[in-house]
Amino acid sequence: MHLKIDVRLDPTLGCGQAHRWRKTGDIWQGVLGKSIVNLKQSEDGIVAEGDVSEKTLLEYFRSEDELDMIIGEISERDPYVASLSAHCPGLRILKQDEWECLATYLLATNANVARIGKMVESVCDAFGTDLGPRRAFPTPRQILDGADRIGGCKLGFREKRFLELARRVEEGDIDPKGIKELDYANCTKTLMEIDGVGPKVADCVAIFGYGHLEAFPVDVRIAHVMERIYGVKGSYRTVSAYGRKLFGRYAGYAQELLYHSEFIPSRCWYPCSTPEGRLRSAPCISAPEGLCA
Repeated sequence: MHLKIDVRLDPTLGCGQAHRWRKTGDIWQGVLGKSIVNLKQSEDGIVAEGDVSEKTLLEYFRSEDELDMIIGEISERDPYVASLSAHCPGLRILKQDEWECLATYLLATNANVARIGKMVESVCDAFGTDLGPRRAFPTPRQILDGADRIGGCKLGFREKRFLELARRVEEGDIDPKGIKELDYANCTKTLMEIDGVGPKVADCVAIFGYGHLEAFPVDVRIAHVMERIYGVKGSYRTVSAYGRKLFGRYAGYAQELLYHSEFIPSRCWYPCSTPEGRLRSAPCISAPEGLCA
């Protein structure tokens, strides 16, 4: 299947938005729902193989987002971000499954991208439906039915919270799909009522799971660049609110560009970087040409 869509797979799938994509050669392999999907960059889009529909892929890559308009609007607000946009053409924010996004970002607390990826894969291997070479992300019911195997996933302090989240979703106390009806403020407020979900995780789930593009997640890299470039520092809420005010309704796209400006030029983490998924200290041969100089 050939999809004509303005997207560059390397910055989009390799930046840590979603944690199930792995690159071998020029092929990105991921799992969407219960389908293993292989993607390859083409000159005018992507070539996809797997039991997945065109509609699913277009929704996943948010094909409705008009990148030229979005980048143009952000650039008018800030010349620094405008200077970064040429380095990451085709960078898109993904639209992930609500349950999977919430569950995986719950695991992301106090962990780097490589560690998150390992934990997510261990959860899939322990509980998910067997798809052959890989497994699907498990349902809450599958997790609860196999709860005695959770120790092997090595989730640490996240283990109890992860099981509790699965239980609450299974019992209907938390409705991941229902949250999508809420606006940004109420979405993050509701998410933060879940044990283990703080403002950063709530922002990540709000943008990557629920499409609130005005969210502005702040991690160590973003905090660093916000202080260095904009002179803004302080609490999470202070820095995030500044980013939302500065960049407006597409603050999430500005955040991704800022993240790449700090991350890719000197050290990039692509799942293909090493067999163990470690950060490289040298340029990554899989990164988009010119970004890892």
